[in-house]
Amino acid sequence: MTMLASPTLAAPDALLAVDRAIGDLRRGGAIVIRGPRATAALALAAEMATPDNLTLLRRLAGSVPVLALTARRAAALRPGQLGQAPGGAGIHSIMLPVQADAELVRRLADPTLLASGEAAPGITGPGIEGLAVVAEPPEGCAAAAVELTKRARLLPAALVALIDLHEPEELGRWARLNGLLLVAATDIAAYPRLAAATLERVGEARVPLDGAEDARIVAFRPRDGGLEHLAILIGNPAPGGARLTRLHSQCFTGDLIGSLRCDCGEQLRGAIVAIAAAGGGVLLYLAQEGRDIGLVNKLRAYELQDRGFDTMDANEVLGFDADERVYLPAAAMLRLLGIVRVRLLTNNPDKVAALTHCGIEVAERVPHVFPANPHNAEYLRTKAARGGHLF
Repeated sequence: MTMLASPTLAAPDALLAVDRAIGDLRRGGAIVIRGPRATAALALAAEMATPDNLTLLRRLAGSVPVLALTARRAAALRPGQLGQAPGGAGIHSIMLPVQADAELVRRLADPTLLASGEAAPGITGPGIEGLAVVAEPPEGCAAAAVELTKRARLLPAALVALIDLHEPEELGRWARLNGLLLVAATDIAAYPRLAAATLERVGEARVPLDGAEDARIVAFRPRDGGLEHLAILIGNPAPGGARLTRLHSQCFTGDLIGSLRCDCGEQLRGAIVAIAAAGGGVLLYLAQEGRDIGLVNKLRAYELQDRGFDTMDANEVLGFDADERVYLPAAAMLRLLGIVRVRLLTNNPDKVAALTHCGIEVAERVPHVFPANPHNAEYLRTKAARGGHLF
């Protein structure tokens, strides 16, 4: 779980450039990243690699691309090394063979492409023995490319090819000539903070709920038109007190179709009932599926869990942190609702710390526990043992 300092507003152009770059990557397109110290690179999402766009990337850049991965994914590609990257931090680049094809790139990026049983836990890819691996600077083009794949809800891996253009105006002309979007690495790094800082109320309505008939839903959208977050306002709590509040990350499988692999659906419906019984409060429904790795990646993590990984290791084998969520959007929504002090309905002390870091006073942590079932018992044990959840 990442805690970010409160942001300052930036020009809308920065948000729009990152949002458009996200769209290009999701379509399998390449984008140009302007890095520090007059560096620049072409980047392509690894999971979207095809023979055609890999050939185009090499031709346009005039250089051999590297595969940029998180340190966690690079460690998982070395048998017995999962968890050995210090703190899991950083980005590594793998020097690919000149003849590397799109299939190799996708298999290095995606451990689920191995046939079930092809590799035991701890051996989660075709292997990178014999290939040079280089640590990348945190502010460079490779790190920005991997961060952008995360924002695009793709696997955190990118093909990155350096461009031998050093003047900003020359780089801009070259990008336009080739029909490529140019985005700054600094804007990519700042995107989560900037998006949260530009959240606006865009719609609301009365929506009676099962367990809380006196309820309203308020929608919030960032200025770049990205994912909306929702606030469910329940009852009429007395003004001035600490509002009973639940931060609930969207969970399609648990909330909507009743998956037994997690406790999310029970937590969602239980929170609505608890807030109503307390006289009112707010539930923030945050667009952070799968601890903010997205639904497709969550399904990949489930596949890895079925092969023997626990819920946290599965995320890390994919290349993510165990928890990718940030809570600046939650803090911004609460402030827009006039709420600066809460009683937080959670079992996760990290949520208390993160929300406090974002400027919201947490007067009390209120436990929110539900019975386990045979399908989620191990998941709950892992959250307690490794995630520090209090049950």
